[in-house]
Amino acid sequence: MTEVHAVVAGPAPAQATPDHDRPDGRAGEARVRELLGRMTIEEKVAQLVGFWEKEDGEAVAPLQGEFGDAVKLEDFARHGLGHLTRAYGTRPVDTTERAAWLWKFQRDLVTGTRLGIPALVHEECLTGLSAWKAATFPTPLGWGAAFDPELVTEMAAAIGASMRALGIHQGLAPVLDVIQDPRWGRVDECIAEDPYLVGTIGTAYVRGLQSEGVHATLKHFAGYSASRAGRNFAPVHAGPRELADVLFLPFEMAILDGNARSVMHSYTEIDGVPVAADPAMLTGVLRDRWGFDGTVVSDYYGVAFLNLLHHIAADNAEAAVQALEAGVDVELPTGDAYLTLRESVRTGKLDEALIDRAVLRVLREKLELGLLDATFTDEPPQGVDLDSPEHRSIARRLAEESVVLVANREVLPLPAGRRVAVIGPNADRQAALFGCYSFLNHVLVQHPGVETGIEVPTVLDAVRDEFGADLVTWAGGCDVDTDDRSGFAEAVATASAADVAVLVVGDHAGLFGRGTVGEGCDREDLELPGVQRELVEAVLATGTPVVLVLLTGRPYAVGWALSRCAAVVQAFFPGEEGAGAIAGVLSGRVNPSARLPVSLPRSAGAQPYSYLHPTLGEGSEVTNLPATPAAEFGHGLSYTTFEHTGLTVPATAPTDGALRVTVRVTNTGGVAGDDVVQLYGRDLVAPVTRPVAQLLGYRRVHLEPGQSVTVELTVPTTRLAFSDRTLTRVVEPGDVDLWVGTSMRRDTEASTTLVGATVPVTNDSPRWTTSEIR
Repeated sequence: MTEVHAVVAGPAPAQATPDHDRPDGRAGEARVRELLGRMTIEEKVAQLVGFWEKEDGEAVAPLQGEFGDAVKLEDFARHGLGHLTRAYGTRPVDTTERAAWLWKFQRDLVTGTRLGIPALVHEECLTGLSAWKAATFPTPLGWGAAFDPELVTEMAAAIGASMRALGIHQGLAPVLDVIQDPRWGRVDECIAEDPYLVGTIGTAYVRGLQSEGVHATLKHFAGYSASRAGRNFAPVHAGPRELADVLFLPFEMAILDGNARSVMHSYTEIDGVPVAADPAMLTGVLRDRWGFDGTVVSDYYGVAFLNLLHHIAADNAEAAVQALEAGVDVELPTGDAYLTLRESVRTGKLDEALIDRAVLRVLREKLELGLLDATFTDEPPQGVDLDSPEHRSIARRLAEESVVLVANREVLPLPAGRRVAVIGPNADRQAALFGCYSFLNHVLVQHPGVETGIEVPTVLDAVRDEFGADLVTWAGGCDVDTDDRSGFAEAVATASAADVAVLVVGDHAGLFGRGTVGEGCDREDLELPGVQRELVEAVLATGTPVVLVLLTGRPYAVGWALSRCAAVVQAFFPGEEGAGAIAGVLSGRVNPSARLPVSLPRSAGAQPYSYLHPTLGEGSEVTNLPATPAAEFGHGLSYTTFEHTGLTVPATAPTDGALRVTVRVTNTGGVAGDDVVQLYGRDLVAPVTRPVAQLLGYRRVHLEPGQSVTVELTVPTTRLAFSDRTLTRVVEPGDVDLWVGTSMRRDTEASTTLVGATVPVTNDSPRWTTSEIR
């Protein structure tokens, strides 16, 4: 009997606004236009700004100290308010008390302002709702490593349900920047170096969040990750082809296939034009090309930065005009620039019709969210469990699927009864499990003495539970990022007395120089921070087998470790359940199944690097500095083995059609495990250079020992589209190599020929590879 499993990462219908919140078509449009017609200029501008109630010393945004709130919230919002910024996520607050405050504030807007329009409340939610005592999931690199969009959808829905319960309407996630350079600190927030993987996983997040009635915000449109030398805010000089074929693709998918309702502009400039003031991107691409009809919000202080950092505006008033004209609808987190719009209209520097355009978009969004009918006369929520057993279960499953076994010299899994020395600066540190936008590292670090609020076992705790506390010894060895070697002797002694040493090293996520990775924490090199490599070298010298566990927010140049350590495990900030997932991999309770979403670099000098490079990007004999990574995109080991056979590909396929590809997958090992079937392609001849390998589709498959299944992948030919010499995205006829592997390396390969006319790609063209298991 043929068993057909559900399609994964396919073109599922975009998540619509829930029925009770959906605007009533023409009636809804008439309603918002009638409301606009009754608004004064002051009431209009009020809908285009946010307000951030913060205290001195709280620094969670770039150059935050340059800006201040001149008035109290009640005075600021006397004409209404567009957004309320981070009501729960700015400091540790009791959610029941804060919800009561929020309901009263919203009720006062409804009853105390002329038009009675509530504010839209937004929050960060990159690794879970960024609020005290809320569940914290793996960082987006972990989502990419899992290659499991369905589980990401489940996670995002759980996050969305928590947010909606607390009266939060918009989440500032996901980040769809395609990784270009691992030196960039914000790699910690990204999903992968492959745009299709970013697009499918990111869209899965959008669908999950919006299924609960919370709008997702795509960040950061666009090009931010291509900053020069991996420096935050550095200029970008990506060409229009790279923008269209690589950096735009995830946003295109999330908008056209995920119906994302909000977009945040990038801080960067591209070829000298800041994105916040670029109508070609914010209106031409987003709205005219893709038909986006949601709101564009500024990244925090991004409008004022047109004056302060980019110097294309003489003052904040001029910056506001440029941003509004380009297509930025709402200034976040406050109104430093947009509050000048009234005066710009009065003096004739701005057409009020542009304000009306933005206000209509804001009112439509509030109508979609049900805010125009909300009265807040109901009781505010009490005792909302933000870290429920459901949250913990999702966090555990995603963490377990996200741990990559990079190298293994038959030492893992560790048998019972071994004496285990746990060593390293990240072994007994809760913060080592979380990224820079987690509440713990983003906010709580500025409130010393406040409890974490959620249960977070460290790796040391989890290893003791997994192997028995009497068999586990411990030594810190060094800090994450200092030159203090005073703990080396203890670490060496501890390792020498054990059967195996588990060295837990890596990053500390933080902001603006307060960490080794995270926003504003870029690196000049890709060596492990501080003296961590020296610590590893010292323990290796004992002769005790070393299992290196990397808890990081970026890939590091650890090629030396792959050849010398008994095993190397990579975990990209795996969240509150991450320590248990790591311990499970060490013991074999968890069979590792993750794959690298980003190449492990061999050196910083080879950056920027992407596996999507053309032939000249490889190096070989044409240079003495090859760019070959230490471990390639898609790599990951298991405690079992998988065989891919019988790859079938049609001899020809129409340029406006699809490729139906099948491959037989067999678990040839002795334990059950998950394989991630990866289908790659290469366009052999084209009018512009093409990558030597390109991910066309993927599917996670669970197999018992000896079990075989056939995986069928239906690949639309638009997966092979590119921008030709006229910058038109097309599918052209020609020969294509295809192959399947457990990474971008070829296990089994075939070829096909696309035949027919050159076909332009449109918004109606399919973008997703679908899959079935038989």
